[in-house]
Amino acid sequence: MNVEELAQLLHETALRHGSFEAVAPPHDWWDWYAAYMVNRQDGGNPDEAATAANRYMAEVKHVVVPHA
Repeated sequence: MNVEELAQLLHETALRHGSFEAVAPPHDWWDWYAAYMVNRQDGGNPDEAATAANRYMAEVKHVVVPHA
């Protein structure tokens, strides 16, 4: 991954994190980012990556967002 690709992935991750951030209890953003980015690098699409990041936060970090 080159700098431009990484910058694009970070930007996408920031946009996707916004919806989690809006409803989540206090947490370290980098944990969600890491789970999201690993999933994307492993071939997941943005929706799959967000689901994986949310699951990671709930199961590993015990940060659970309320269900709508």
